[in-house]
Amino acid sequence: MQRKSFGKMACPIARSLERVGEWWSILIIRDALHGFTRFDEFQKSLNIAPNMLTRRLSALVNAGLLERRRYSRRPPRYEYLLTDMGRDFRPVIVAMFAWGNRHFAPEGASVLLIDRKTQRAADPVLVDRRSGRPLNERDFVFAAGPAASERTRRRYTVVSRRDGRAA
Repeated sequence: MQRKSFGKMACPIARSLERVGEWWSILIIRDALHGFTRFDEFQKSLNIAPNMLTRRLSALVNAGLLERRRYSRRPPRYEYLLTDMGRDFRPVIVAMFAWGNRHFAPEGASVLLIDRKTQRAADPVLVDRRSGRPLNERDFVFAAGPAASERTRRRYTVVSRRDGRAA
């Protein structure tokens, strides 16, 4: 069965899912953020079948999140390094980590994000880079952008009217 492609949809979430929407991909990026670069490191960490890992690494390279670089000629071996785009995925990983700890860890956190200097656990929250304010639902809402189609503009006009905001 052919999977639906989200790559041409105007939604930034759909376009992102086209690149990383498969769970192995997100876990590979997580491990790459932890410093893993080699096939055997990813395989051991994830306990993933070699053929699946090969496909996921290739997809991440093709999507521009990882760079494949040869580190051995005989036998030919490659390492997979995060690109700038791949490193930019870190806040998404941090948000998923915080959400998972908050909602799916009744036994308590098995992994913490800590401040290197103080060794204190962080409590991640998304903030607006310009104002430093938390991106809560009350103060920040989605709106049609300059490249939005007429359909997208209508969708966000309907949502803003329903919520009682001026369109």
